[in-house]
Amino acid sequence: MENNQRAGIEIERKFVIRMPDLTTLRSQKDYTVSEILQIYLPSGQGETRRVRRRTFDDRTLYIETKKIRIDNMSSEEIEREIGKEEFDTLASSPLKGTTPIHKTRHTFIYEGQLFEIDVYPEWQSSAIMETELEARDTMVELPKFIEIVKEVTGHRSYSNASMSRSFPKELI
Repeated sequence: MENNQRAGIEIERKFVIRMPDLTTLRSQKDYTVSEILQIYLPSGQGETRRVRRRTFDDRTLYIETKKIRIDNMSSEEIEREIGKEEFDTLASSPLKGTTPIHKTRHTFIYEGQLFEIDVYPEWQSSAIMETELEARDTMVELPKFIEIVKEVTGHRSYSNASMSRSFPKELI
């Protein structure tokens, strides 16, 4: 494995939430915001492959990711950092029938747990919140200032890969 490649099992829970108050988000521990462009690529059977450009105030990261779904809550994930030129080359050949995903990601720590909130331009009133878990049975203390609309862990229509084909309507 290359030294810039990272592999592991990703276990996560995902929620549709009411659009959060940005002032409250910005006041959370270890808050960051970034702009993400995600493009899905042709891949092997049972595998999802994408490239992502993630832009922070002071830097831009380019990452290629391969995911193999294990079950509705977890997947094997292999990531490697790539350069802008390789990103541009890979992004120029997207998976047929998909469109790029644009989102603003807000991350913060709440009660020792990392949360990511993705805000999509297609939605006005809601967003998606995810949290990665150490184990399937890890208890999650959901942020008290977030209104959960529906847990969508394992609902394929709320995966970014599915959203690149058909973006779901807002639930609220």
